[in-house]
Amino acid sequence: MARVAALNAPRPSPPFPRFAPVARLRPVALVQPGTDLPGAPYAAVERDLPDAGFAAEVSLSSGPTRYAATWDGTRVGLVTTVAGRTRPHVSRRHGRAEDPTGLALSLTGPFLTAWTREGERWVARAVVDLDEPGAPGGPDPHDEGWLAGLTADGDRAGCFGQLGLRDVRVVTDADGTPCTDDGRVLLTATSAGPGGFRTGHTSVWSLDPDTLDLGHRGDLFFRRPERPGVLGDHATHLVRDRGVDGGVEGDRWLVATSTWGDFDRRRRARVTTTVATVPATTDVTRGSHVLDTVALRLPTPPDSVGSWDPHLVRDGDGWWATYVSASRFFRFHPVVAQGPALDRMSLRASATGRTATEGPTLVRRDDRWWVLASDGRDGPRAHRARYPVLDLDLHQHGHLDAAYPTNLPWPSLVDLPGRRPLLVGFNGAAYGGPLLGYGTHGALVVQRAGED
Repeated sequence: MARVAALNAPRPSPPFPRFAPVARLRPVALVQPGTDLPGAPYAAVERDLPDAGFAAEVSLSSGPTRYAATWDGTRVGLVTTVAGRTRPHVSRRHGRAEDPTGLALSLTGPFLTAWTREGERWVARAVVDLDEPGAPGGPDPHDEGWLAGLTADGDRAGCFGQLGLRDVRVVTDADGTPCTDDGRVLLTATSAGPGGFRTGHTSVWSLDPDTLDLGHRGDLFFRRPERPGVLGDHATHLVRDRGVDGGVEGDRWLVATSTWGDFDRRRRARVTTTVATVPATTDVTRGSHVLDTVALRLPTPPDSVGSWDPHLVRDGDGWWATYVSASRFFRFHPVVAQGPALDRMSLRASATGRTATEGPTLVRRDDRWWVLASDGRDGPRAHRARYPVLDLDLHQHGHLDAAYPTNLPWPSLVDLPGRRPLLVGFNGAAYGGPLLGYGTHGALVVQRAGED
């Protein structure tokens, strides 16, 4: 009876200010400055073209396998050499470039892409999906042995950077407090690649809350227990945990992420959640890291075909988690779970009336927990293109008074003492030219509280 009375009680108004956009940030890089070839299948090489009339080439090689991007003065193509067989790959519609100043090749998961720098932008001119039937085949691009032998021929080479950023989360202490470094708040994001889910990876950034200067800090890649290789799993929450979980005490990082790195709706239509546990003596917020994971078995409704977007907080002696559950691809809604340890969680609530709601985030404000989420434009009319504010039973208490960008921007709240809160989302703006499909988004959209 007490629970029924509580659920029927008047719902408090959400204690969140009004937000308005103040900046759009999009740091595009094919080769991430200051990085080396990462030992993961997310690499790139560039060459400057001082005169567009001369032929040029860049390549990535390991053992007898060689992938190259070529420029003959008129057209761009890819050349693959696998098992002694060399094959050209040229796009008739998109291969021609006008006066390029740079040539590049990227390997992002199974996607090879040839690029030209035209003005200030990189444009994709040829693509090969190594997983497609009829593709040249070759070694598994996730194989660590093959990746360890990867070399590049060009002016610059290193870890693939990003075409855009999405799935932004604030790096937090386990109690939900934002992690900062020298006054800058730390963020994780999905670094967008040129080919959808399999070409993205997790990156770490810092944001100055006053100047809104955004800086790259590192990249995270993952191993999974059920399959070999290194993957660019993403949609990640990075947590600094200094407490006790299930009797285990210590200072550590928890890296909860979604297994999008090999998602293919045609062949591998399944997404789950994993967690890596890393001693705090390893600074996973800087540099490139390959992390070992185990399954994070978060409870889901019986009809669930996948779960993603984890967000974790510790409250007292237990944990809360919110994440997405899908009844089919792509029909999804937020859920909430709680338990004494991350491997002993029980389902608390499931918002099955929502069908396109993502990015649920636990936020503590005015001494109570709230769940912020993102209602996409494909949801029911009552749940569309807004940031709903929900309680822990996923009952709605209004919505954030904030601009709602395109796509499904997550509501990442940066609430630091002595500063006006920020809301960091993203939009669906594509990059890289018409050859590329879904997945090259987006720009970060930063909103500040109290702006006119």
